[in-house]
Amino acid sequence: MFQVSREFAPPFSLISPFFTIGSLFYLVAMILLPMFGADSSPYDLAVVGWAHLFLLGFVMMIIFGAMAQLVPVVLEVGHFSVDFYYLIWPLLAVGTVLMGIGFFLWPALLPFGGVTVLVAMLIFLADTILTLRKVERVSLTVRTIAATNTFLLLGILIGFAMALGIGAGAGVDIERWLGAHIVLVLGGFVTLTIVGMSMVLLPMFGLSHGFDETPVNRAFKIISGGVAVYTIGALFDSDSLRFLSFLAIWGGTGLYLWQIWLIYKARARKENDIWFRSMAVGYGALAAALLLAPVAIMGRFEGVALAAGWFLVMGFFTFLINGHLFKIVPFLVWFERYSPLVGKEKVPMLADMIPKKPGEYQFWFSTAGMIVGGIGLLFGSDELFRAGGAFMAIGAIFMFISVRWMMNFGKK
Repeated sequence: MFQVSREFAPPFSLISPFFTIGSLFYLVAMILLPMFGADSSPYDLAVVGWAHLFLLGFVMMIIFGAMAQLVPVVLEVGHFSVDFYYLIWPLLAVGTVLMGIGFFLWPALLPFGGVTVLVAMLIFLADTILTLRKVERVSLTVRTIAATNTFLLLGILIGFAMALGIGAGAGVDIERWLGAHIVLVLGGFVTLTIVGMSMVLLPMFGLSHGFDETPVNRAFKIISGGVAVYTIGALFDSDSLRFLSFLAIWGGTGLYLWQIWLIYKARARKENDIWFRSMAVGYGALAAALLLAPVAIMGRFEGVALAAGWFLVMGFFTFLINGHLFKIVPFLVWFERYSPLVGKEKVPMLADMIPKKPGEYQFWFSTAGMIVGGIGLLFGSDELFRAGGAFMAIGAIFMFISVRWMMNFGKK
């Protein structure tokens, strides 16, 4: 398990906008979700617009905020320039809004939104790479961060090129490069970032010690190789390379799940809190996605493929991000507002800083929505899918309330 130091942690005022705005984008995306049906095409511009609101505004915004805190803490070096993050969140937010409007209403805005997002991500990449140069010990986390940032750079450059193709008529083969864009960003950046950061956060929050890390080291290499092979397959338009990359990513993700099981068995903390239940649902959804993916590809079943993607994104990504917010936000607020008061006056426990009822409501509504929506996609039922979307929207309302409550705890 990694040793974590708080010496290099950035100020809370830098990180809090990422979590607040990310939760707001999550709320907006979930409110819009029931407008789609189980038969909505992934090539529909409205669907693509929703996906960018969700992935850029929520997933990327929260990950960037978490990385602002975790990268210097875990690597035990300060940011190259922590002030860069005061530019990243407004640029990413504005770029996401412009891209959302572009996809939904006005395609001519897509290049402007794309370049704004590109600038935000380039600033993030520059700070991360320059911070990594100061690291002396190369661990799995360091290798993961280096690889994920490379994949993110390639993914956003391809995405920007496609935005120019849609909004400005540039000669870009959208259908050919869309798969590479998705795999590079979701597989190469988001998934591998979760793999690397979970090896810090899960043992820390679950008090797990002495487990074998061989599976995750192999998983990192295999998934990274699979993402790289898919990109080469897109470059040469090779179905064989794309299929080989699928096998690698599928197998590597299975090894990662085995690593999670080893961490779970080694945990000393047996609390069944909202964080633990969110992890259980998230990894259960990842297992469901892994089971459905081969069926979808071998049988060419579109509904099964959509359900697999749903469980990956709305189950695995969403529950791991939201579940960790119930751990990370209270700690950051406590450290900012109460750590100077230790020994001088009574301070709250971290458990006191979690909104019990709103947190429970968001968990159960989101869990029900994720399951019902996935079944709706699997069987092509608009009614079930929209019901799942409605449950997810209610859960998002309670999630936003929970984040705001934790952020404002003890604020004068």
